[in-house]
Amino acid sequence: MKCLILAAGYATRLYPLTENFPKPLLKVGEKTILDWLVDDLDSAGVIDGYVVISNHKYASHFERWAEGKPQRISVVDDGTESNETRLGAVRDIQFAMDQLGLDDDLLVIAGDNVLDFSLTKFLDYAREKASSCVMRYFEPRQEKLRKCGIAQVDENDRVLSLEEKPASPKSNWCTPPFYFFTRQDARLVARGIAEGCGVDAPGSFIAWLCGQRVVYSMEMPGSRYDIGSLQSYEEVCRTYPGIRGK
Repeated sequence: MKCLILAAGYATRLYPLTENFPKPLLKVGEKTILDWLVDDLDSAGVIDGYVVISNHKYASHFERWAEGKPQRISVVDDGTESNETRLGAVRDIQFAMDQLGLDDDLLVIAGDNVLDFSLTKFLDYAREKASSCVMRYFEPRQEKLRKCGIAQVDENDRVLSLEEKPASPKSNWCTPPFYFFTRQDARLVARGIAEGCGVDAPGSFIAWLCGQRVVYSMEMPGSRYDIGSLQSYEEVCRTYPGIRGK
């Protein structure tokens, strides 16, 4: 299994902090955000390679970070240099697959998320289901739901539909950017793009895929800490408890 880390955004809401530095390499406590994610995932012993997909502006930062890590990490530069010219998350997934010839089960995660639970639980769930999977959490606030990917899920955890940033959300299940694709389903990314699935939000491919394949959803066993502003970053730095219950 390979882990593809989406890190090609420009984090403009965190300027000036991220104007010349990537958000995933900001420190929270004693580690960078990316270190929290990779060190946790590596403890499962099932990922044999990590790929960080970056833009051109920040690629060198990730390359220097990767040099000091014990894991096998590749950095892919998507060639973009501004928020206006970014490829979008789904095209970045396909770009990295094409550049490195990836043909494997894929764990796809956003590289700027802080979690207080181990993602190894999600890997266990995906292996048990032997199918592509997403995570979900209950969100009561309508204004927040309209900014997220919203899933409809049946009593067996199967995803019936997923819609990114809906004007009228059909459920309270938000899907954060953590996805497991089987090898067979990862091969469908190019087809999804060709058939018109959205490319900006990473959940857009899942929205298309759940109409083609069986996709399951695991309820998130902890909290995800959103860093969307300088104020929220300072708050997370003060309050983040680390990964619990490993």
